[in-house]
Amino acid sequence: MEFDGFDWDGGNREKCQKHGVSIAEIESMFARRVLIVDDPDNSEQEPRYRAIGTTSAGRTAFVVFTRRGSLIRPVSARYMHRKEIDRYEKDNSEL
Repeated sequence: MEFDGFDWDGGNREKCQKHGVSIAEIESMFARRVLIVDDPDNSEQEPRYRAIGTTSAGRTAFVVFTRRGSLIRPVSARYMHRKEIDRYEKDNSEL
């Protein structure tokens, strides 16, 4: 997925950091290979997506985001639990 940057403001910055994932880590995740899937059940107002990948700190994270023009707007972020990571790695060994 190509994009030109990130859309941050007080609302999404605070919500994304609530689970301890820094803004820098979220952005670094998108600089690497990530698995992106549609998240159609999450919003009726605009399309949402789920991204799973590894941050620059080497931690696996889960980010819900939307697109605002050519920008990625993260909505929520958290680190993944070991069981989730194991399933992700098993299902996506090519990544």
